[in-house]
Amino acid sequence: MTDQPPATLAGLGEFGVVGLITRGLPLGADVRVGPGDDAAVLAPGASDLVVTTDTMVEGVHFKRDWSSGLETGRKAVAAAAADVEAMGGRPWALVVSLSAPADLPVTWLRFFRQGVLQECELAGAQLVGGDTTRSRDVVVGVTVLGRLDGPAVTRAGARPGDVVAVRGRLGWAAAGLAVLGRGFRSPRAAVAAQLAPEVPWGAGEEARAAGATAMIDVSDGLLADLGHVCAASGVAIDLDSAAFEVPDVLQTVAAATGGDPLRLVLTGGEDHALAATFAEADVPAGWRVVGRVVTPPEADTRVTVDGREWEGVGGHDHFGA
Repeated sequence: MTDQPPATLAGLGEFGVVGLITRGLPLGADVRVGPGDDAAVLAPGASDLVVTTDTMVEGVHFKRDWSSGLETGRKAVAAAAADVEAMGGRPWALVVSLSAPADLPVTWLRFFRQGVLQECELAGAQLVGGDTTRSRDVVVGVTVLGRLDGPAVTRAGARPGDVVAVRGRLGWAAAGLAVLGRGFRSPRAAVAAQLAPEVPWGAGEEARAAGATAMIDVSDGLLADLGHVCAASGVAIDLDSAAFEVPDVLQTVAAATGGDPLRLVLTGGEDHALAATFAEADVPAGWRVVGRVVTPPEADTRVTVDGREWEGVGGHDHFGA
């Protein structure tokens, strides 16, 4: 009689779960000690080190009814590693903490591992360790280490006279969420963007090399995130609505849901595009100029659109109503 492989994490056991995730990981020469010991040992070389962490909670950031294990793995890495890009660095190594119910299917875990490794390859990073524990829902924590070969690009360097430029997609993930929330799976391109965003990998380092004065990962919505740049830099930003690309897929979703496609672009989060400020002559190819940094009236640091205050919320607030 042939033994059947375990179908759930309970049957696989803790060490089996760890082994499934870490077995045969591709590790570079800069990893002195990889998975299997109490901690990884890395050799960062002469670069500065960038560190960031991000958490995804089932029912808050993803739903297993919507997202496969592969999509969840990709999204977890993308959301965390995009913050390294926003500092002008490049993702290098990451550790993943996975909390999951004992009855989670092993097939989900296999696809999760595949998604993590796929996004690591796109980002240029390597999985070097992590942790597992039992929980009621799936919770994924990703800590990313990045390399920085020059001064970090923070949120605090924007200057009046700079232009604002973006790289990557805006509004796609929000459109996908609107579709999924109504029980549909089409347009598929929008749904795919919500389940596993397309980060413009390499664009952060490109922006730093070109002289970006400030930069941020667009995770909560462009208006909300540029608001952080305004506050940190002591400036205001005025966006030009006519400068934004509003693709057909966003117009389709907005028409079907009774919404405004521009609102999706300006307030939708989770695409993990990059927004940066530059001297006008320094904007790299492939970046879209969408506004300008201006001197705030009476220290009123805020983002306006076409010279007017935006009506409604500017993006997602994790603890908002």
